[in-house]
Amino acid sequence: MSFNKVILVGNVGKDPDIRRFENNIKASFSLATSETYTPKGGDKVTQTEWHNIVAWRRLAELAENYIRKGSQILVEGKLRYRSYDDRDGNKKYIVEVEADVIQLLGRKSDNQGQPGQSYQGNSNSNSSPSQPSSQSDSETGEDLTTHDTADDLPF
Repeated sequence: MSFNKVILVGNVGKDPDIRRFENNIKASFSLATSETYTPKGGDKVTQTEWHNIVAWRRLAELAENYIRKGSQILVEGKLRYRSYDDRDGNKKYIVEVEADVIQLLGRKSDNQGQPGQSYQGNSNSNSSPSQPSSQSDSETGEDLTTHDTADDLPF
């Protein structure tokens, strides 16, 4: 068994680039993820990695409408490798994350959408609508705090 799955949480580096085709739409943008650590006896170091994200169909429409530079998002998807020849005939290689799920994080003003709202694309169908995830427990008003009640557990 094998699988190809990537989960990233980070900040969008630029507004999505939208391209429309005859029966499709594609959004591409960069996503920055950062890791902070302190080496032994040194100052705090932050290392930032940049990832190329590609979204198709309904996820591309989501990106066009709600994702902006600086937005904090979660992306689940697959790694895709491709190559092309540039104008000078040099072979160029690209690594991209093809998004299957995009979830808006952060404040509402950051994303202009519902924070915590998740959108899922279906790469196997050309006309699949995105499906928002169910509301979180805090949004439904359910009280999930534990109450001290006697139980029958022996420990």
